[in-house]
Amino acid sequence: MWRLFEPLHAVTYFSAESADAYRAAGLKGFWMGYFAGRAAPMGPVGPAVVGAAFFNFAPRMPARALPDAWGFAAPGRVLEARLAGVDATLRRLSEQGALGPGFDWEGEQVRRAVDLARAAVTGLDFAGRPLAAANAARPWPAEPHLALWHGATVLREHRGDGHLAALRSAGLDGCQAHVSLVATGAVPRSVIQPARGWTDGEWDGAAAELARRGWMAADGTLTGTGAAVRRHVEDVTDELAADPWRRLGAERTEELAATLALVATAVAGSGLIPVPNPMGLELPG
Repeated sequence: MWRLFEPLHAVTYFSAESADAYRAAGLKGFWMGYFAGRAAPMGPVGPAVVGAAFFNFAPRMPARALPDAWGFAAPGRVLEARLAGVDATLRRLSEQGALGPGFDWEGEQVRRAVDLARAAVTGLDFAGRPLAAANAARPWPAEPHLALWHGATVLREHRGDGHLAALRSAGLDGCQAHVSLVATGAVPRSVIQPARGWTDGEWDGAAAELARRGWMAADGTLTGTGAAVRRHVEDVTDELAADPWRRLGAERTEELAATLALVATAVAGSGLIPVPNPMGLELPG
């Protein structure tokens, strides 16, 4: 399910329309838009809070964007810009026919998917999940395509909050988490390191610590022990992310998946999200 709702959510990070909307709101540059846009549901928080909630960025990255961003645009204005960028992006995909003949954002299929996404997340326990809780507290947009994006966003942050808990319980900090992910072959260092702001010295120090634990081999791959740790992290992540799908049940989960798959395939085909990408996401198609 993550591979299906993540592409829908992630258009806010990669589309030109989203960048334009943040710029029109007064934010300066891509990273200010990213940190302010993702953090805005939590209010005018500072870099320490964002660094803790986002987890895997070098602390200097949110510190360059926050709290300065709130001087250019208050969180409410940033949230308006976030939805405006998503709205323009999804409408463009529809107008270009990327979603297939007969697809209608106002149609019954999307409205049904919104109902399913709402049922999946309404009433969830968000304890220990600050980003999911902050997004879940936002009102659902009236427009079906934006409501579906909102549902995907809550699901995405719900899974992400649990993933960070799994990484921390395994003894991995933000940089070590990326180093170990690269060692699995899921994403190259050249993609993820600059996107998360870690220096070569910090990266190599994290690798040395993993090697000291016996988790990483001299050639940069994971040892059997290291691979077991990563598998455990992913298993715990899946278990912590399972409640929405238990609530829906298998049949309704498959129904939601079918609609999300159409959107994910359209996003993949549009080239909006690069491959490979810092999320380690494999796109459909």
